[in-house]
Amino acid sequence: MTPQPHPQTGAAVKAADRAHVFHSWSAQELIDPLAVAGAEGSYFWDYDGNRYLDLTSGLVYTNIGYQHPKVVAAIQEQAAKLTTFAPAFAIEARSEAARLIAERTPGDLDKIFFTNGGADAVEHAVRMARLHTGRAKVLSAYRSYHGGTQQAVNLTGDPRRWASDTASAGVVHFWAPFLYRSRFYAETEEQECARALEHLETTIAFEGPATIAAIVLETIPGTAGIMVPPPGYLAGVRALCDKYGIVFVLDEVMAGFGRTGEWFAADLFDVTPDLMTFAKGVNSGYVPLGGVAISGAIAETFGKRPYPGGLTYSGHPLACAAAVATINVMAEEGVVDNARNLGASVVEPGLRALAERHPSVGEVRGTGMFWALELVRDRETREPLVPYNAAGEANAPMLAFAGAAKKAGVWPFVNMNRTHFVPPCNASESELKEGLAALDAALTVADRYTKDA
Repeated sequence: MTPQPHPQTGAAVKAADRAHVFHSWSAQELIDPLAVAGAEGSYFWDYDGNRYLDLTSGLVYTNIGYQHPKVVAAIQEQAAKLTTFAPAFAIEARSEAARLIAERTPGDLDKIFFTNGGADAVEHAVRMARLHTGRAKVLSAYRSYHGGTQQAVNLTGDPRRWASDTASAGVVHFWAPFLYRSRFYAETEEQECARALEHLETTIAFEGPATIAAIVLETIPGTAGIMVPPPGYLAGVRALCDKYGIVFVLDEVMAGFGRTGEWFAADLFDVTPDLMTFAKGVNSGYVPLGGVAISGAIAETFGKRPYPGGLTYSGHPLACAAAVATINVMAEEGVVDNARNLGASVVEPGLRALAERHPSVGEVRGTGMFWALELVRDRETREPLVPYNAAGEANAPMLAFAGAAKKAGVWPFVNMNRTHFVPPCNASESELKEGLAALDAALTVADRYTKDA
């Protein structure tokens, strides 16, 4: 795992990228993508020989790290056996992946519809909910992200929605609980929970319960800030859905498969949704795969009525073989336990120690290997280190922080005024401490932009 410099190859890779690759969420002439030469475990490296500890897990999906040999071997073996086959057939890898997932989902979510990723999983969950209820509207939260396809991006609550939002997707947004930046003037978690549920029920009442097909929530919001919901909130949403005949959809695309220290974040709250979406960690992102776990009642809706949806690559054998291997590796190697135990014994105390030392850290929040640091200019007023959706010069403090982190040897997850600590779920104690030390150095740069600096 010692990187060897190959700058000429790196330059060629970069030139081809800049000439032909159109990158997502980017102004194409303003980006400078790093040319990556390789990756293994919790690290990746460039063609100049620089190695980085990946605190982003890719896009929060390499839950077992890069190039796990057992998963690589499973993909190779499946390619030699049966590289691809149409989704209408029963294929061993597909059946086994569905069985292993259904074994771990809560409640009776025992039917698995496979997609190519998280966004189309959300699309199909919404379609199932609408067909099951005969209703059109879908409620989702501000401070959320559900994917880049048309329905999923309209469900999204962050600014990536704005360019595609024509107010015609049948989506109504509401405020979910977040005590640190409460919209309900709450002073305690109990107040925040009660007021957020009252707000949601009022929204349901004013929109018309008989018009609402589904409420879609990330169990723990990911990119939007890793805000762990207060005790009782998700159970309260479940109760409102039952009261009004609304389908409850939990988006576990980022939070699922060990990220929170449980197989699914729903397990932390003892809540079972009607539909649950997944992707990312199901096979550590080695081959694109997502899906919807479906309750018995909704599956029964399509028992004798065809479900009007599908994908050419639904349950692709290579992706499913990677999922089978990944789930087995996670079970055999105690990856979920590792995320839970080291999250509690190393990550949480380490991040809270950083908060004590650095005035730029306003709040630490998370669980397992799923943490966020809220960076602020002023701890008393909670003014964010950069404005909401900042760009250009306004975003300079976060760019400076990210640059310092990379200089210290880690690749940070940065979004708005936050940095997320989301390493692989099987990261070692020494790797986690290495990441914390690098963040300690980078936060000294963020401190320079605080009120009293």
